[in-house]
Amino acid sequence: MNVADLAWGTANAKTVTLSFWVYSSLTGTFGGSVQNYAQTRSYPFTYTISSANTWTQINVTITGDTSGTWVSNNAAGLNVWFGLGAGTGKTGTAGSWSSNFYAQPNSTVSVVGTSGATFYITGVQLEVGSSATGYEYRPYGTELALCQRY
Repeated sequence: MNVADLAWGTANAKTVTLSFWVYSSLTGTFGGSVQNYAQTRSYPFTYTISSANTWTQINVTITGDTSGTWVSNNAAGLNVWFGLGAGTGKTGTAGSWSSNFYAQPNSTVSVVGTSGATFYITGVQLEVGSSATGYEYRPYGTELALCQRY
């Protein structure tokens, strides 16, 4: 997906869904954020891990940003952050766009603040729409060919 296809920064901004699998020795409310390249727009999000040491599938729906500047050249169009712990100056309100750099929401679990904690993540996928589809597995040769086209 190209960031330009999302039409973020316009009135036609599209909703996206971030899906992934997570496994942690900790339980509770965790967070992350989606940000523009300049880190002047961010959307902190939360998700819950209810059972420790169990793979859990997470789906987060994010309303498209109608403000800000979203580059569509060869720079990073958007960043997805998974918060493992952040200082108070880098946390904000979950579930809404902000003109600040927020790595994660307020009051979420701090993995790095817990001695011996573990956290694993896999199958990260960002797609247009308000529902997640299955993770797309592609053979190595296909992925290599797609990369070599550049």
